[in-house]
Amino acid sequence: MKKIEAIIKPFKLDEVREALSEIGVTGLTVTEVKGFGRQKGHTELYRGAEYVVDFLPKVKVELVIADNLLERAMEAIINAARTGKIGDGKIFVTAVEQVVRIRTGESGEAAV
Repeated sequence: MKKIEAIIKPFKLDEVREALSEIGVTGLTVTEVKGFGRQKGHTELYRGAEYVVDFLPKVKVELVIADNLLERAMEAIINAARTGKIGDGKIFVTAVEQVVRIRTGESGEAAV
């Protein structure tokens, strides 16, 4: 099993969720986060004063999937989240050793 963590632009969340649903992903976790990469934040004007916004709003999507779905899930996220502009985000993949569904006690891929 693999865990995918994708940091994407907030307005792309619905498209990513729909793309993952189409390939059979049944659950995911979404967290509102802030950060920056090459964008390095930006300057805004508020009531006549300039101030620097160091951290930009992003969304972190987390899901655990079977190994055989990994490539399709990554393609779905990339195609749905890509705008072609800086700040589209990143995908991180890590191995998951064990999963247990608390309610039923199921473990392994049956719990995903």
